[in-house]
Amino acid sequence: MTPPTFRERLAQPTIVLAPGVYDALSALVAEQAGFEALYLSGASIAYTRLGRSDVGLTTFTEVCETLSNITERVRVPVIVDADTGFGNALNTQRTVRGFERAGAAMIQIEDQGFPKRCGHLDGKTVVPTREMVGKLRAALDARESRDTLILARTDALAVEGIDAALDRAEAYLETGVDALFIEALRSPEQMDQACRRFADRIPLLANMVEGGKTPIQDADALQAHGFRIAIFPGGTARAVAHTLQGYYASLHAHRTTQPWRDRMLDFDGLNGLIGTPDLMARGRGYE
Repeated sequence: MTPPTFRERLAQPTIVLAPGVYDALSALVAEQAGFEALYLSGASIAYTRLGRSDVGLTTFTEVCETLSNITERVRVPVIVDADTGFGNALNTQRTVRGFERAGAAMIQIEDQGFPKRCGHLDGKTVVPTREMVGKLRAALDARESRDTLILARTDALAVEGIDAALDRAEAYLETGVDALFIEALRSPEQMDQACRRFADRIPLLANMVEGGKTPIQDADALQAHGFRIAIFPGGTARAVAHTLQGYYASLHAHRTTQPWRDRMLDFDGLNGLIGTPDLMARGRGYE
């Protein structure tokens, strides 16, 4: 039986829970855990590839290469963070074409000015609505397949207030985008306000950032508000960083990994996870 397209899946009443991933290994583990979709954030690429903050340092090439490695390894749909499209409308078209070729199921484009930053950091700026509308029209024109979805994100709440953010989202909806993302909603009341206006017309995405501006809720609660996509984009990198702090501290103190053996995969365990036996067997078929 052919699995539904991501567009078809979003038409179903149950929310899509998409964890954050940052490379092919994290994507593979998430797929094996049973998730229906994955979210590749620019922030997580900045954290893991650059060891830097999410302040506009990542490039189209770095994100596209990471996306390609992920989609070559897993089959579940990947939502990819394209930041501001990495430039103007023409840059946005190049981004959409490149990410579509790399296997993106949904491409997210935001209305921040440059340098952009994490949506839960202070000091953001936004471009004029007209400029963002032009970028979104360019993105829609650039995609080859209607099954490559365009997600419009507005960061205007922190800059212009909730009413302006909702008005921007309305303008973006009118361009024909496939989903909306109103970043950094401050309260359950604002979440309800956004859902009342849009949830019956277009899928809405909720962004759960541990320690961020939006109160953390589980996927069922978010579905009750009216959201159809829930992402936990940076939780993976934060969990891995916390684990590595403990692992490296232990290795430095004990000069061996022995105290951590019950919290690690061994050699065979890791090879089993990544499919080494199957890979070797396929290789033998060509001998």
